[in-house]
Amino acid sequence: MPDLVQTIRANLAEVRDRIAEAARRSGRTPEQIALVAVTKFVGDAEIRALVEAGCSTFGESRPQHLWDKAARLADLPIRWHLIGHLQRNKVRRTLPLVAMIQSVDSLGLIRDLERQAEEAGRRTAILLEVNASGEEAKHGFAPDAVRPLLPELAGCGHLEVRGLMCMASLEGGPDRARRDFASLRELRDRLRGECPDAVRLDELSMGMSGDFEVAIEEGATMVRIGSALFEGLAG
Repeated sequence: MPDLVQTIRANLAEVRDRIAEAARRSGRTPEQIALVAVTKFVGDAEIRALVEAGCSTFGESRPQHLWDKAARLADLPIRWHLIGHLQRNKVRRTLPLVAMIQSVDSLGLIRDLERQAEEAGRRTAILLEVNASGEEAKHGFAPDAVRPLLPELAGCGHLEVRGLMCMASLEGGPDRARRDFASLRELRDRLRGECPDAVRLDELSMGMSGDFEVAIEEGATMVRIGSALFEGLAG
């Protein structure tokens, strides 16, 4: 256990240093970039070590995994983000557990979230997932489908629309990733002037372990880091 804690502390410190350097290159401060620790492939011991090291926001891709981990780790001060596809039949069980759903990718899901948040008497923070790369295998709204959503979102009194999320293309390396991230930032900037008062597009969640520095340089306010936090661990 000491080795695990020490390794994770060192990895977290390195990731934070890299975030800070990328933030400075983009003319911002490190405090303007939120780190979401992605725990898709690790267990409870690793998560506990990350909390001990100072992480408080964690991302899970699968609702069922989030449910299980949230139950087992209920003693920890964790803010959970769902960062993967959410099927509409899993909304009710997921809503009470999350601080944010980053992967809202359809009008039907928006309407279900609003209805069930209203029934639960709560407000839920969301990001709209955009398929910035245009890859068929990815979830998310097409970029030109976001503007028509704005009037509907303005009427969702129980959803707090905070911004946009994307994943870079699986192919093409850093240059293609930079183009995808830049296109999401440009979309956000175009839409900001048209947003109703109830819709805010302050957040850009983009960038993972292999490309988060490029994402920050292109305007990311949240990065979703998994493998870089767990390098050097056995198993």
